[in-house]
Amino acid sequence: MSSTLAWINGTWGDPSELKLPLSDRGLQLADGVFETVLIRGGEPQLLQAHHARWRDGATTLGMAPPPSLEVLGPLLREAIQLGGLNDHSATARSRNTIERHGALRLNWSRDGAAARGIQVPAGEPDPALHRFWFTLSAHQPSFAAVRTWISRHERRNATSRLSHCKTFAYGQAIQARREAIEHGADEGLLLSTTGELCCGSTANLLVQRQGQWLTPPLSSGCLPGVMRAQLLKHELAQEASIHAQPEPGDCWLLINSLDCRVVSAVDRHALTTTTQAEELWGALLKG
Repeated sequence: MSSTLAWINGTWGDPSELKLPLSDRGLQLADGVFETVLIRGGEPQLLQAHHARWRDGATTLGMAPPPSLEVLGPLLREAIQLGGLNDHSATARSRNTIERHGALRLNWSRDGAAARGIQVPAGEPDPALHRFWFTLSAHQPSFAAVRTWISRHERRNATSRLSHCKTFAYGQAIQARREAIEHGADEGLLLSTTGELCCGSTANLLVQRQGQWLTPPLSSGCLPGVMRAQLLKHELAQEASIHAQPEPGDCWLLINSLDCRVVSAVDRHALTTTTQAEELWGALLKG
């Protein structure tokens, strides 16, 4: 697949050609939630977990539930077929080719049916006043090392509802990564308003310390990542407060549903690196 495929209102096309109304609250106010799902072997990975977080995020923000798995199923199968991502890994190996992966983004916005401003319609949220669309792009998971920089300007709000939902509002993450690049790093790390380390700009933080994988608690304001939940479910990691200063022998990872990057440095201080990133990430996709 050489370009991104998009769907909205029953129409397939290029995302640069399909349109959203200018009144859409997702566009105007970042008032919406989304999910990014890995396509691997022709199948969406951990789709039920992603859908549950998508639905819970919408509920938290007072939105109607997004489309059900029953509605999504036929659409996603068609998208995978149209995107040429339906070759299973065994077939790809028999052709001696690299297995193709995709990044699926599911979007659910609160539409602009209300009057101008931030007020939402009164009463029970109406699905008819929401908008659903999705995109599917080629993606190759990365396990390469990244240098990180702890943002001096941006902090995750430990008590905000928005910190616990995957919303359209990514301005803070954009600024944290921009700041990191300005300091010669690749990726930004964010502190919490509690003072502890929280997450990367688009990934959960995972620290191996004295043989145990640790990840910041949700009370830090980190996003409840799907891969993070898999780690805890399978007792491969435990929650613990992580402070900005690495300890000798630490190995750090930044993990999400699309990649698992090894942290080679924090604020120009070199870290011990691990070769377990790809193996660990792959094991979590098995459910």
